[in-house]
Amino acid sequence: MTTWDERFREGEYPRDPDPSPVLRGYVSEFPDGRALDVATGTGRNAVFLAEAGYTVDAVDQSRKGLRITRENAADRGVADRINLVQADVPAYEFPTDSYEVVTISFYRAVDRFPDIKEALVPGGYLFVEHHLRSTDPTPAGPSGDRYRFAANELLHACLDLTVLYYEETTEDGEGRQRANARVLARNTTGHRQSYPRAPRE
Repeated sequence: MTTWDERFREGEYPRDPDPSPVLRGYVSEFPDGRALDVATGTGRNAVFLAEAGYTVDAVDQSRKGLRITRENAADRGVADRINLVQADVPAYEFPTDSYEVVTISFYRAVDRFPDIKEALVPGGYLFVEHHLRSTDPTPAGPSGDRYRFAANELLHACLDLTVLYYEETTEDGEGRQRANARVLARNTTGHRQSYPRAPRE
């Protein structure tokens, strides 16, 4: 049993966490098709995207997390839209040119970003959110800085895409303070492009 299996089994991680408001706000702008949720956990993004009409590949190494994802999807009537893939993200072979949407929440996958970006179709969207290093106490997330992003690190990792949204904030979530970075970027290039309207609060 993995460490994450233990965490999910003991309830250390929420069984049915909400997706980011940023992802919810922009999803109507995304093209229809297939989605990939990297390190899905308990299906934070996968179930949401399935509800939005996507066929979703949900990748995680934890059997327990994938089991909870299946239960959450069944509870919402979208189990048939989610393909559960048990795999270790550092070694996973991402298919190329396959997904209209790729999401990653609270997993530091920056070493796999080149392969993850290649999994996007032209015009596909990448959404990433993760913990930041901070001088303020942030009990949520990794205990050390090794698995957190430095200031602007996530932004720089996405500059070969069209960055549509970026923020670094400190906030209260799930009862604990945390510093997070979020980026939404599109697999497009060029000096002139269209941009989605920012969602209202």
